[in-house]
Amino acid sequence: MAMLLAPSAWCGFLLKPSDAGFMNRLACGISETSSSVSASRTQVGVRPLYMRSSELQQRRRHASALCVEAHIATGSKTKASVVVTREHGKNVKLMKALAKRGIRCLELPLIEHRDGPDLLKLVQTLREGKFEWIVVTSPEAATVFLRSWREAGRPKVRIAVVGAGTGELFQNAEEGANQLDVAFTPSKATAKVMSSELPKLSDDSNVLYPASLKAGDDLENGLKERGFHVMRMNTYSTETVRNLDEAAISEAASVPVATFASPTAVKAWMELVAEPKNWNGAAACIGSTSANAARKAGLQKVYHPESPGIEGWVESIMEALEAPEPQKLEANILQ
Repeated sequence: MAMLLAPSAWCGFLLKPSDAGFMNRLACGISETSSSVSASRTQVGVRPLYMRSSELQQRRRHASALCVEAHIATGSKTKASVVVTREHGKNVKLMKALAKRGIRCLELPLIEHRDGPDLLKLVQTLREGKFEWIVVTSPEAATVFLRSWREAGRPKVRIAVVGAGTGELFQNAEEGANQLDVAFTPSKATAKVMSSELPKLSDDSNVLYPASLKAGDDLENGLKERGFHVMRMNTYSTETVRNLDEAAISEAASVPVATFASPTAVKAWMELVAEPKNWNGAAACIGSTSANAARKAGLQKVYHPESPGIEGWVESIMEALEAPEPQKLEANILQ
């Protein structure tokens, strides 16, 4: 299989293989019959019983997520139906949602995070700058921004987010209840719509746009055309993973549906899987940006929700899985 649970992800004492069922029930609530994992994959560590309850709860939540990964990736002999391609550690939420639908996933992380050239400047910019809006267009951009925002002393800021998934990260930032004002979400989760709908609160409207190095310029150009002063900072980038196992690539090529959350993932899939292995399956994308990239790359069966988010993404994946034979696809594929 492409994914094994790494022992380094755990600390403390190792359980004997005979104890694996107990750990699964404790952390995941999954029965032994539904998650029979081989002894070689059940060397799971636990912390001593005297640790603080808050630490224990955090460890259990982490254990639960990893157990779900193990259950989905290795707990069944049924062949995977869906490949998930986000950076390692960021696929669990989607995998859990698909598991509830009885869908087994193969995790093949195709991208990895890299710091952007402007990241180190962001902290000082937040400390010294005054912005009418800070515009955030992806969960990854939100995660990177929040780290710098905390380092800058948690200044009070007004946030515009592209969609609910990005906004959720700010709403879940406990220390930001009074300092992070998520005040705007566009009617449609695209850069063009956001640039046309963002409220202009004054004549001198300064906007900070922390973005991926690879993000397009539709948002900043649209805002500038409306008279906003935009400071774009390329705080991170995503790059193709280059150390994938050939067996994992071959297995992924046999799966009928691949999921994508960024154009970078689409590009990596085409280079590493689709073109070398003549893959002709369906692409289920988180939103229109990834879907457009998939079509431009030459994929013919492309599905995506109107607005990015896990729920809509899952529905698009189900639609891709339930699609009819190729000769009957034309009426169902989103053009």
